[in-house]
Amino acid sequence: MATGWAGDGAVQDQIDATVDAAVQRARRQLQQGPGLTHCEECGEPIPEARRKAVPGVRLCVTCQSGQDRRGQAAAPFNRRGSKDSQLR
Repeated sequence: MATGWAGDGAVQDQIDATVDAAVQRARRQLQQGPGLTHCEECGEPIPEARRKAVPGVRLCVTCQSGQDRRGQAAAPFNRRGSKDSQLR
């Protein structure tokens, strides 16, 4: 792949920076502190297994799924991977 005036490791550096930024963004989204016994959105009880598996859990599975879908819809990244979709 031609990189023009870029250094030999520039492509890998860009990939590493992108991955590091994604990891940091995911870590910032993790909940901190004690979890709740009931969902803060709908008030449904959060099962004990979920509270143990997800430290700081604040939402039931249904509400978390809805929040995740809303977050994906607003994501600024093209995840389709098609060259045609990236050219539009």
